[in-house]
Amino acid sequence: MEDKKKYYITTAIAYASKKPHIGNSYEIVLTDAIARFRRLQGYDVFFCTGTDEHGQKIEDLAKAEGITPKEHVDKVAGEIREICDNLNTTYDYFIRTTDESHEKAVQKIFKKLYEQGDIYKSEYEGNYCVACESFFTDAQLKDGKCPDCGGPVKTAKEEAYFFKLSKYQKQLEDYIEANPHFIYPEARKKEMLNNFIRPGLQDLCVSRTSFKWGIPVSFDEKHVVYVWIDALSNYITALGYDPDGSSEQYRKYWPADVHIIGKDIVRFHTIYWPIMLMALGEPLPKQVYGHPWLLFGEDKMSKSKGNVIYADELINRFGVDAVRYYLLSEMPHASDGSISYSEMIERFNSDLANTLGNLVNRTVAMAQKYFGGVLPCITAADDAVDAGFKSDILSVLAVEEQCFDEFKIADAAEAVMNSAKRSNKYIDETAPWALAKDEAKKDRLSTVLYNLLEAIRIIAVELTPFMPDTAQKIFAQIGTDICGYDSIKSFGALPLNNPVGTPTPLFNRIDAKAMMEEVEKEMAARAAEAQRKKEIEGVAKIGIEDFAKIDLRVAEVIACEPVKKAKKLLKLTLDDGVGTRTVASGIAKWYSPDDLIGKKVIVVSNLKPAVLCGVESQGMILAADAGEDDVKVVFVENVPNGAKVR
Repeated sequence: MEDKKKYYITTAIAYASKKPHIGNSYEIVLTDAIARFRRLQGYDVFFCTGTDEHGQKIEDLAKAEGITPKEHVDKVAGEIREICDNLNTTYDYFIRTTDESHEKAVQKIFKKLYEQGDIYKSEYEGNYCVACESFFTDAQLKDGKCPDCGGPVKTAKEEAYFFKLSKYQKQLEDYIEANPHFIYPEARKKEMLNNFIRPGLQDLCVSRTSFKWGIPVSFDEKHVVYVWIDALSNYITALGYDPDGSSEQYRKYWPADVHIIGKDIVRFHTIYWPIMLMALGEPLPKQVYGHPWLLFGEDKMSKSKGNVIYADELINRFGVDAVRYYLLSEMPHASDGSISYSEMIERFNSDLANTLGNLVNRTVAMAQKYFGGVLPCITAADDAVDAGFKSDILSVLAVEEQCFDEFKIADAAEAVMNSAKRSNKYIDETAPWALAKDEAKKDRLSTVLYNLLEAIRIIAVELTPFMPDTAQKIFAQIGTDICGYDSIKSFGALPLNNPVGTPTPLFNRIDAKAMMEEVEKEMAARAAEAQRKKEIEGVAKIGIEDFAKIDLRVAEVIACEPVKKAKKLLKLTLDDGVGTRTVASGIAKWYSPDDLIGKKVIVVSNLKPAVLCGVESQGMILAADAGEDDVKVVFVENVPNGAKVR
């Protein structure tokens, strides 16, 4: 028996700094759909994903949390893997760059490149972005900030090892010219050649000494291997690459057929990575596809904007297959896509509930109603309507194949859904309910229903990469396990006298108004929380010596009255344990004098006195913003007057 043709596909590995949002999760679903389609075609697929777990940003986050970097990445990597599983993705290997096998291989790769003269030690001075873990020249900065993320940069100077990108510039340029589909789509290739390669490659900093959370350089342990060699090497270490002798699995699957990555990291995967492989003497991946971004409306998702959506939230509302279908059908081939709850509800109701769900439900229901669930042998000949219908259904497979070859996955989804629409049209053309009224047309009715069931079977096979669970439900309802790729190249694989199952709705329509009210309430709360966090983070930081200058004391309200000249002010007389003082406070909207008399508050006792509407205010009491247009005074109990608050 001839061996299956191999197909090695990877995602970029996710950075283990925080839980990824749905825009990040799009990539794993896209890659899974491609892997599933190739398996359907008969390929021996190896699908790799994982997490990038080293770097200064993670070290800093862990320090702020009071935990070790390993504890931090264990938690986040677990969340990332859980999302992959919840989205029903079929990865064959989940690599972590903290895996011992990966770390040892990276150390060997670094040493090999150093010993053959492709890595050398020098000193780096430049602008460093912690968020992107990248150095930039002054000319590369945009308005003094990181050109990639727009965040702040800091001047950094340190001893470092450098990789000779410049040595391989001509070789890389020649390779890209000779392999026109290596970088895809075409616009990304032109960007890399014109903006980065042809102007001249600078040697790349590949080690750091300013942080410790990384793989130590084996021969110089004050250095850790920087992200480029560490993270990018995962694609070969996952297969068992070793400079001293690679595994059989590596020899079987490398080179990768395609790396699926975001458009923002194309440069690293089409310049740094191929040059690294050239230096190692290894084959280059056949293709790098830089997909566009998934935006929330027209904005990039950001916690600071409060517009982040997570995969588990969508799955809880719509179900995993509906989420997969939306992501894969909504994202354009070469431009950014968008996600919104309103659009997702509309797509769910129109495509999944109305078009696909209704087709399957009413066809199976008619087979049960008119033939007890078992169609008799077909004796009626096809007519022109049937021939046109079959031709239309069978034509979709070639379209789907081409779309997957060109990474036009949304177009493939549309083509399959058009088959469902065409099948609904066939029902209207043949009117089975009318045929059922005439006993002489029973054979014709049987023919029509068979054609519909066979079309549904073909559609279910074609839907498998997009909605695998839904496809299985369809196979169960039409009573078949014939779901191979070859079985949909011609019409008629469904056996005659095939008993169908029970008609069960695949998707129940969503009440758009009710769901949107619920979603808008949640999103408003999230945006408000993001704004509060932004305000807190925006407050100027002070040192302990500054805080020590503030004298906070417990004081009891012994008298209180409105300030006649100001509706917002109350005049409070306080016993601060030493004597009495007056404080004017703008809380009249929320408190009456009776609410305050006898209560103990915290007062800033060393504030300079100020006259407010004729009242000398000798301090300020502490109160908190407790929501929109709501203020709460901070009260204390069982503390003596004059006690210092620290």
